[in-house]
Amino acid sequence: MKTTVDLPDELFIAAKKRAAELRQPLRALIERGLRAEIGRTTVQGDGGKPVTIRWVTVPGGIPAGVDVADRSAMHDWLRQQR
Repeated sequence: MKTTVDLPDELFIAAKKRAAELRQPLRALIERGLRAEIGRTTVQGDGGKPVTIRWVTVPGGIPAGVDVADRSAMHDWLRQQR
């Protein structure tokens, strides 16, 4: 998938240099960094303390007749529920 990301110039330049040093595309360096960050088991909050995420779940699912692949129809359905 393609996306656009705004990075500070100095970070982009450093990343391009690092990718060149490793003889790999910038895409591979970014992918590896994202995977490493996502794979971390703890998130550091303010002051460097680990943050615990409490997931809130409720019973339910997709309402009958709602097609989540059709964004416009889904928004229409939500507006009708008001």
